[in-house]
Amino acid sequence: MMGFIHMTSQVIFSTSPFCAAATPALGAAYGTAKSGTGIAAMSVMRPELIMKSIIPVVMAGIIAIYGLVVAVLIANNISEKVTLYKSFLHLGAGLSVGLSGLAAGFAIGIVGDAGVRGTAQQPRLFVGMILILIFAEVLGLYGLIVALILSTK
Repeated sequence: MMGFIHMTSQVIFSTSPFCAAATPALGAAYGTAKSGTGIAAMSVMRPELIMKSIIPVVMAGIIAIYGLVVAVLIANNISEKVTLYKSFLHLGAGLSVGLSGLAAGFAIGIVGDAGVRGTAQQPRLFVGMILILIFAEVLGLYGLIVALILSTK
């Protein structure tokens, strides 16, 4: 029975870095692609605003870095003797940063697309877009904080 539990904890443990790295990267990719289409559409009308409109793409990329940090922390804790409890903590950390990063990437992409297009027509919308992007980024930051707490427990 103990061999089965040890093997099970290793299987659970091995999926944790994947959850931590791949899922936020999917959110970041979506955010980058969605914001990029807004930037491309906006650049036809107002090419001088392209550099100012890169902010959503940068913020989406930061989400992937959150996942990479947690994946490295989890992967550095790999050892022969991993308890089932520790495995579930690491899985929770990976899912925490992963799902919150996915949600944050989606939010940044949608806000970035609409915000960049709106800013091209009405420049006063820029500050509001940045504030909403910050609130979307904080979703990923919350997941990072929870993941750090779980992975260092």
